[in-house]
Amino acid sequence: MDHFPIYLALQGRRVIVAGGGETALAKLRLLTKTSARITVFAAVPDAALIALAHAGKITLQHRAFGPGDALCAALLYAANDDAAEDRRVARLARADGALVNIVDNLEDSQFITPAIVDRDPVTIAIGTEGAAPVLARAIKADLEERLSPSLGVAARVGKAFRKLAEALPMGRKRRDFWQDYYFATAPQVLEQEGEAGLLPALDALLARHLSSAPAPGRVDLVGAGPGDPELLTLRARKLLDRADVVIHDRLVPQAILELARREALIIDAGKEGFGPAMAQTDICALMVEHAARGAHVVRLKGGDPAVFGRLDEEIEALSAAGLDWSVVPGITAASAAAAGIGQSLTKRDRNSALRLVTGHDMQGFAEQDWRSLARPGAVAAIYMGKRGARFIQGRLMMHGADPQTPVTAVENASRPEARVVATTLSRLPQALADAACHGPVILLYGLAPRAAEAALPHLSEEFA
Repeated sequence: MDHFPIYLALQGRRVIVAGGGETALAKLRLLTKTSARITVFAAVPDAALIALAHAGKITLQHRAFGPGDALCAALLYAANDDAAEDRRVARLARADGALVNIVDNLEDSQFITPAIVDRDPVTIAIGTEGAAPVLARAIKADLEERLSPSLGVAARVGKAFRKLAEALPMGRKRRDFWQDYYFATAPQVLEQEGEAGLLPALDALLARHLSSAPAPGRVDLVGAGPGDPELLTLRARKLLDRADVVIHDRLVPQAILELARREALIIDAGKEGFGPAMAQTDICALMVEHAARGAHVVRLKGGDPAVFGRLDEEIEALSAAGLDWSVVPGITAASAAAAGIGQSLTKRDRNSALRLVTGHDMQGFAEQDWRSLARPGAVAAIYMGKRGARFIQGRLMMHGADPQTPVTAVENASRPEARVVATTLSRLPQALADAACHGPVILLYGLAPRAAEAALPHLSEEFA
């Protein structure tokens, strides 16, 4: 991010526009919506500029911009449609201490003006760092269509009511009040009674929220999927947006944590096989502690919480504490990994069953029904199998598995940095060592990437 988005206070402050043609007018269409004191310098001003001056919306100086003209100004737009003149204006304005934007000159500008969706006092700024103005305009058009013009009215009345709403305690109770207002009460009242009905409705809504008991704490055990934010369920996204506390494991990437509210408490409860870990009892205690205080807690787990996620222990702890909970499933890493290599996990005449197994458990490397897995055509998704690759290889081959059975390791399934290592059972440990995988890996035993499938049964090389 080369440009940090902020909202600059302009009430009563000077903003300068140097230029008298259509480029200057384009900027003024936006600037005249603000409460800034706008001065325009133009030796030969367009008739529309003169009309704006007569309407009292700008102060027009019938001359070129000169030294000292930007003193005490917050912003200056160089919009002369002349590159040499714009450079001269920018140099003088910087000397006066103003922030400078040269229209259509991103490299020499100190700030940029985003595309703006205006539902005053609600404004949405859309920026692309100057890389794709057409894309910014398309997003703006989409939002303009989605957001009702009455949104600004509701926000303006709500803003005037904020002092009274401070009678509600800070935090969840106050957020529930405003959520109720903006997403239920205000749209209904505006449709039926218009703006005049908003203040009485707010008074009644506040009285109801003041007299209601605080909502009890609860915990939602949510599957974060394999890592791609677009693979989150809609319910998972909504719960993340409402959570007071998010307790996540190490498989949840930052891109998904970014979807939580900025004010939410984010707690890393990550575990790593044979490495640093937060004890499961401590995780359970954290959930109970925060929910008992009235917080809405989201326990965020990679993949699906019911697949090797210690879900039963967490539910038992919550139930013992008398707390409400729910489970929100997520897309499993196995499904994402199979999709990434273009294969189905089950196929007629290949495998009538699919196994989800773990490479290690609380006792160490996990024992399985190796004889069944070693049969031709067997398919298994092996979670946490990276460190136990040699153990898995040995057990399977000891029970008769074909050394040329395909195995595909998928690292960071579904994410932009995903990698695929296609190998065979005989080369599995060495292939993983050569690949030096650092992210979460799932092994797809019995499956090769579709592009490599034609090489079977002689597959013995890695495919990136």
